[in-house]
Amino acid sequence: MSGPDRTILLVDDHAVVREGYRAMLQKQAGLRVVADASDGAEAYRLFKETAPDLVIMDLSMPGIGGIEAVRRIRQWDKRARILVFTMHQNAAFAIQAIRAGASGYVTKTSPPETLVHAVMDVLAGKVAISPDIDHELALSRLAGESAAVDVLTAREFEVMRLLLAESTTDEIAGMLHISPKTVANLHSLIKDKLGVGSDIELVRLALRQGILTEIS
Repeated sequence: MSGPDRTILLVDDHAVVREGYRAMLQKQAGLRVVADASDGAEAYRLFKETAPDLVIMDLSMPGIGGIEAVRRIRQWDKRARILVFTMHQNAAFAIQAIRAGASGYVTKTSPPETLVHAVMDVLAGKVAISPDIDHELALSRLAGESAAVDVLTAREFEVMRLLLAESTTDEIAGMLHISPKTVANLHSLIKDKLGVGSDIELVRLALRQGILTEIS
């Protein structure tokens, strides 16, 4: 990689993790971490301030999750390049992240070189998916019921994630900057789309599809 360093915004809620990956990435010629954030809201603010060439985004963070942060950043800048780097190995999260605008998805269980290769691919305008997620994507369809990833938008998936994490309507409204009425309407729409009649059924569906295990 020649020319000026390509700049990176690193987003993860654990400071030790951020420092570790900062050190690893900056050992690569032509890469420089210019900022780091501990949550989605801070990531959005720092993206607007620093305009990095690449965002490396975790998914599970306090407040809004990584998928919502990806969506907001891409709304601000359609050309933003975002690589999700997360513990979540459920294909639903990968598909929703890409649907929200991410250009790649790598799990933290992958070898370090997988992350480095993915960074280079996304910076080159390619889509990068770690091999374990490629495998999960091939097995992601469930027979006999609507898979959440197939029928929910990125915003609906984020609301469902927060509901399953036991956030209240008012808390979700505050995090997503929407009204409690909108949250309530989305709550009903999510259940309708998934064909469930109650929150208990929603939890059971999330358990069957592996989504609740990934959140908790």
